Amino acid sequence: MEANAPAKKRIFSGIQPSGELTLGSYMGAIKNWVSLQDEYDCLYCIVDMHAITVRQNPADLRRRSVNQLAQYIACGLDPAKNIMFIQSHVPQHAELSWVLGCYTQFGELSRMTQFKDKAAKHADNITAGLFTYPVLMAADILVYQADLVPVGQDQKQHVELCRDIAQRFNGVYGDTFTLPEPFIPKMGARVMSLGDPTSKMSKSDPDGCVYMMDKPEDIMRKFKRAVTDCDACVKFDKENKPGISNLLSIYCAATGKTVAEAEAEFAGQGYGIFKPAVAESVIELLRPIREEAERLTADKAYLESVYKDGAQKASYLAEKTLRKVYKKVGFVAR
Repeated sequence: MEANAPAKKRIFSGIQPSGELTLGSYMGAIKNWVSLQDEYDCLYCIVDMHAITVRQNPADLRRRSVNQLAQYIACGLDPAKNIMFIQSHVPQHAELSWVLGCYTQFGELSRMTQFKDKAAKHADNITAGLFTYPVLMAADILVYQADLVPVGQDQKQHVELCRDIAQRFNGVYGDTFTLPEPFIPKMGARVMSLGDPTSKMSKSDPDGCVYMMDKPEDIMRKFKRAVTDCDACVKFDKENKPGISNLLSIYCAATGKTVAEAEAEFAGQGYGIFKPAVAESVIELLRPIREEAERLTADKAYLESVYKDGAQKASYLAEKTLRKVYKKVGFVAR
């Protein structure tokens, strides 16, 4: 690096290992992360501490956390260019979360949309962890002095709260935290459910969801059953043809074609030809990733070396912030 080269901006992002990674997470997020790794300093965290706001099977959580790392690498994230780690391996996240919780208003947390949604879905298990989840999310971001956080529209509220907490702390103690900006990638495809094209593809709707590690025959079956409409015309019209528009978006994201090119390709052809063609494009897109992820998953020692090295690098950065925060709030130095 040249002596006077400007410092790269830092990006932080985390995905919960609460289920298998979906085609939506790949097309909407992970695919874009790969293009960021040369331009930015990137930290990618497997947020297992967030996952336990909902009861998890411990063995499954452990397996998914490590498998998710293998899938990240298989997607093209290079451990030499990115810091990749498991959240619970870096205790500074939880330590900073407690301090930030003392600078977060009860009213702010009770207004969070995701809390209201999850509380409605899991009415029998509304825990303090579910309520204070956004504070831990703020700690995840602020402990690394991240400049940018890649988020979908549905997560912008969390980044706004994170900025509010940081500004409040900075207002009391002087400049401590970098104020993060939401980073909404220009090209990320918003992938909707195959069963209900008006809602996002999600792990909570297994029938409408394609997983990155699905076998080709399962992918084909899911696309053949995808909800469409009655007029057998392959045309992009989100309002009147949400199912076909979703399939066109997926096809274009998988093949690199424009919507106009795809419409021309399937002009005059029925859905019986179009749906398997979309499935085939997704099968070919995911095939090399699935094969490489399977190979990596079998190499436990390699994956362990990646997450241990990642946690060490992440802890080094996090500790610098935490020491500064502890000093400002008046804790005695260790």
